[in-house]
Amino acid sequence: MALSPSRQGHLAMLSFSALVSLSFSFGHIVAKEITPTALNTVRFALAALVLFGLARVLRIPIAPVFTGFWRFGLMGGLMAVYFITMFEALRVTTAVSTAAVFTLTPLMAAGCGLLIAGQRSGRWTLIALTIGAVGAVWVIFRADIGALMRFELGRGEALFAIGALAHALVPALARKLASDVKPLQTSLGTVLGALIVTGLYGFSDLIHTDFASLRPAVWMVIAYLAIVTTAGTFFLVQYAAQRLPASKVMAYTYLVPSWVVLWDFLFYGTTPPALLLAGVAATLLALAMLLRGEAP
Repeated sequence: MALSPSRQGHLAMLSFSALVSLSFSFGHIVAKEITPTALNTVRFALAALVLFGLARVLRIPIAPVFTGFWRFGLMGGLMAVYFITMFEALRVTTAVSTAAVFTLTPLMAAGCGLLIAGQRSGRWTLIALTIGAVGAVWVIFRADIGALMRFELGRGEALFAIGALAHALVPALARKLASDVKPLQTSLGTVLGALIVTGLYGFSDLIHTDFASLRPAVWMVIAYLAIVTTAGTFFLVQYAAQRLPASKVMAYTYLVPSWVVLWDFLFYGTTPPALLLAGVAATLLALAMLLRGEAP
């Protein structure tokens, strides 16, 4: 039986959350061998080539990408702002703090969806988003109330809040500006926009990086980040954004910490404490509520 458009969108974002979660583990492999700006410029360049090749194979015209390119440049630029502020924030704060700030993204997306695309989130959806946020924060802080109480908002957190807002704007803008093109075309345009902004920002790091000396493992990670967590996830977000409200699209970011817990268990045998599983259960409950909530 064929899935409804909304269920297709949910399936796309479930895949998105799983694929993105793996990038955190893989990213540690290359963190000390290539600068973030050089890494992101290369990943966007490779992703653009992959999407261009895929468009040719599927006989999807790319001319619409350059017709009104400003809209794709805008969305890509916002994604570039997200990645840039994330890495800049990590220089002055912790990964836990940035992850905690990121849990605000679905609620930001709900507001952006209302203002930009006229998408209204009902009470049921807002309750689900709140439960998901609480569950995600509980997982991020590893069920440690003391660590949660020590959380403070500083310059790094404030900087990344700007990046989180930029990320939250993308689904609503995709629904508003790119409803007349295919998801693959939107993804290609968005990646090109991100490449331009990131390349300009990280030009110095890019020309001073000795790419020839990088280990094969580094290139394998870069390939995964480019093909899977850039080209692939950009496509999934654009695909889902045409089928779901922005708040529901971004709600799947709540699942990322839970996926990380699962990968740690499967790859390293790390058993999460029972209290931590309560946070995982909360995020799953939130998603179940969204599936039963009002139609997009």
